[in-house]
Amino acid sequence: MSELPSRLSAVTLGVRNMSGLRRFYRGLGWEELPSSDDNWAGFLLGGVLLALYPVDELAAEAADGAPSRTGWSGITLICNVDHREQVDSAFASAVAADATAVGEPADRSWGGRSAYIADPEGNRWEIAWAPGVQFDARGALIALGG
Repeated sequence: MSELPSRLSAVTLGVRNMSGLRRFYRGLGWEELPSSDDNWAGFLLGGVLLALYPVDELAAEAADGAPSRTGWSGITLICNVDHREQVDSAFASAVAADATAVGEPADRSWGGRSAYIADPEGNRWEIAWAPGVQFDARGALIALGG
């Protein structure tokens, strides 16, 4: 059995104009998480988190530079794990399964721990643990933060 759970917890969009994109999604009638601001914003969408994060900061964590048409797209997919320690074991398991290591496991300024890999097509995945993250019985994200 793999250490990396088969779940998609969140999709992060690298954003150039945070206030404009936040306004757009609120305009769709989507409820923004109370912890959102122009440094990070989130919208719970049917058990999956849509996260908005400044593209330059996301590139510094998940890629080797700004997104381009031929390389990284500016999007990361996130698999949240249950415990801080699982970030390291899931990262090792993914690399053993031929994922490319992009960012080694590290404690993050937002209080969690994460690592980045690329799948064989170059899609970026973040393996993350966040304080207060909660899942339902089927593994769907139901809460983020405490």
